[in-house]
This record gives sequence, C-alpha cells and structure tokens, in this order.
Amino acid sequence: MVAGFLMACAPAGAAGVEMPLWSVAPFVGLLLSIAFLPLAAPHWWHENKHKAIVSLAFGVPVGIYVAIRDPHALVHTGLEYLAFVSLLGALFVISGGVRVRGALAGTPLGNTAVLALGAVLANFVGTTGAAMLLIRPYLKANAHRRSRVHQIVFFIFIVANCGGCLTPLGDPPLFLGFLNGVPFQWTLRLWPQWLVMVGALLVIFNLYDQYRFVREDLASRKDLVREVQSRKPISMEGTLNLVLLLGVMGTVLAGGFLVHPRWGETAAQLFQSMTMIGLAALSLALTSSRVRRDNEFSWHPFVEVMVLFAGIFAAMIPALAVLKAKGPEFGFSASWHFLWATGSLSAFLDNAPTYLAFLSMAQFLPDQVAGTTHAVLTAISCGAVFFGAATYIGNGPNFMVKAIAEHAGVRMPSFFGYSAWAAVILLPLLVAVTLIFFK
Repeated sequence: MVAGFLMACAPAGAAGVEMPLWSVAPFVGLLLSIAFLPLAAPHWWHENKHKAIVSLAFGVPVGIYVAIRDPHALVHTGLEYLAFVSLLGALFVISGGVRVRGALAGTPLGNTAVLALGAVLANFVGTTGAAMLLIRPYLKANAHRRSRVHQIVFFIFIVANCGGCLTPLGDPPLFLGFLNGVPFQWTLRLWPQWLVMVGALLVIFNLYDQYRFVREDLASRKDLVREVQSRKPISMEGTLNLVLLLGVMGTVLAGGFLVHPRWGETAAQLFQSMTMIGLAALSLALTSSRVRRDNEFSWHPFVEVMVLFAGIFAAMIPALAVLKAKGPEFGFSASWHFLWATGSLSAFLDNAPTYLAFLSMAQFLPDQVAGTTHAVLTAISCGAVFFGAATYIGNGPNFMVKAIAEHAGVRMPSFFGYSAWAAVILLPLLVAVTLIFFK
C-alpha cells in the first residue's frame, strides 16, 4: 500500500525544466544576507522596507528568469506562497484577537507545561496555530524573568516544529504529503519519534530553565517565585476568535478531503487562500480594537515574514529544480540517508517543498529496498519536521515567533546565534533519534 502511494506522490510538474547550477546563487546570496546583515547593519536591517529591498533584489531576477524558462514553476510557487502567507496571516490575526487576562505562572514547571501543551495542540491547529496562540501568553508569563532567550528558542524547537508530526494538520510538509496520497492517519505512526524528541526537549528545557530561575532568584532582591506567580484568575477576551480558529482547521480539512480530490491542487490552494483571508477579515471586523491594543498587536512581525519569504520562495525555485533533477543520482537507499538529506535541506530550503522533493525522489529506490518504504517515508517526515527547527527560515512560524518576541523586548539571537543553539541542543538529539530508529 505504501509503495503504491509513494509512487503516486510526485507533485505536479515535478519534472519541470532543468535549471543550471549557477541559478542557485541568488538563493545562497539571500540566505547569507539574512544571516549577516542583522550583524553588519542592525539598525538598517530592523526596517521592514529594507528587508523588502533585499528580498526583492534577490527574488525578482530569479522570478523573471524562471518566468522565461519555466512559467508553470513560477505560477505553482506563487500559489504555494499565497497559501503559505494567507494561512500564516489568518492565524496571526485571529490569535492576536485572543486576549488572556491575568497571567500564567512563569516558573520552570509552568513554562514546561505550556511547551508540552503546545506540542499536543500543534497536531490539531498546526505548529503555526499553536505558536501564534501561545506565544503572547507565554511572553507575558515570563515578563519578570531576565533570562528569556532560551525560553523562546525552546518554544520554536517544540511548539513551532517538533511537536507537530502526529497529524497532517501539524506541519505543512505532512499536509502536502496527505494531498499527494499519504493516508491521513499514517502520521500517527510517528508517535515514538515524537515522544523521544519532544520528551527529551522538555526535560532539557525544564532543567535549564530551573537553573536560570535559581540564578535569577539569588541575584534578585525580590522573591522571584512570588513575582512570576499570577495574582489574577485566568480569563479570556475575544473568544469568538477561537471559533474562527476552528474555521481555519475546517478549511484545511475541507481543502484536503473535498476540494483537492475533485478539482486538484490549484483549486485547493485558491480555496484555502481565499477562505483564510475571509476568516482574517472577520476577526478584524468582529474583535474590539481595544483587545488587540491590550494584546500589543502589531503588523510588523507579519510584514517581516511576508517580505522575506516572498524572496525565499522565488529564489529557491532553481534550488528545488536542481534537487529534483539531480536527486536520483545521489544514491540514497537507507532510511537514515533520507532523514539527514531531507532534514539538512529543510533547514534552509523551507521544509514543505523539500519534503515533496524527497518524497518524489523515493520512487527511484531500487527494488531490493522496496520493503523499506515505510521506513523511508518515516525518515522523510521526521527529517522535514524536526530539522525545520534548525534555522529561523526552516519553518514559517520560526521567524514569526522571533519577530513577536523581539517586539516584546526579547533580544533574540542572530541567525548564527540561533543555529548555534540548534547545533548544541538539537543535533545530539537528532543523532540519538537516528541511532534508535533509523540505523
């Protein structure tokens, strides 16, 4: 059964037009700009208009080149970007209309509970939905803490990425797999990998947050335990937005189960995009402006992600084309090959299209390993989801969480600084997952 749907999972236009290797250079240039400009020119880079200039400088020439060589690929990517940004925007707007009054406890145990909740919630409302819903209450709960960077880094690791691998709703790569023939319930098979990865991250976070908490408490003149405890009962405003959040889930399911099988991928993308825009508009119209003002809602984080990923989506078209053309020559056969190849590229190419590229590549497996298709599909899925946390651009919510945290006053690490956190925390866990499940 798995071999059957694996053979049928190549995306439309997967063959496409072969691109020269040099056409990948603008994508590399854009990645280097995102990595170095915040360090070299932090004040200049802070303005979204300057991010847009850089994004357009690399993305527009590639878009023109692709339009001449393979216009279908440009249209296909444009629709993917529209679906991506409309989903992200809808969740950003809707979650921004939910105001949590009072505060959660900013203790190590309370923070660990929020991250655990996010890991479960991500499988129902997606990593983006869970991240957007929880990040503001999480930041508010820790407003009195001095050491907050690690809290946001682990939030990206767990809630915005690793938590969402149990259902196709959890992470965009898995949803694309569902649209291309992977049974909806198949991802439940990933629970052992999910439990090891998320469980280990929660334990590490709790120990480190406890260490930082004790240091802060000793250095503080106040009783930090009392300071971070909520003195007001928890209540919510803008609860209508929770209904709209269910509407987002329903739209994703309707697009996958009803629209896509009948009218195809393009219709499903347009249906999802238009419905998401409508749900966001309803949230803006029906939610009191006071609630958003009290929530410190700002368009700056969303605009930042929108302009940067416009360039990323355009510039990565040749990189994905080269991967699809040259992929069968790489000689992958063992499941761990697919885990690390999918994962390594998912950290930089955006994990959703990378997942599809390796899923289509898996049909070239030699006959003698045809019986390992379950293992290969598991490896591709885990690689796309887990490694999406390795950089800020690996998964859509990463940059959004970073931007919201910075707007709240958290001095987030640079591109390289965050990647260093990932190398120290995630890399050993990924090696352990490889040895346990994919050796």
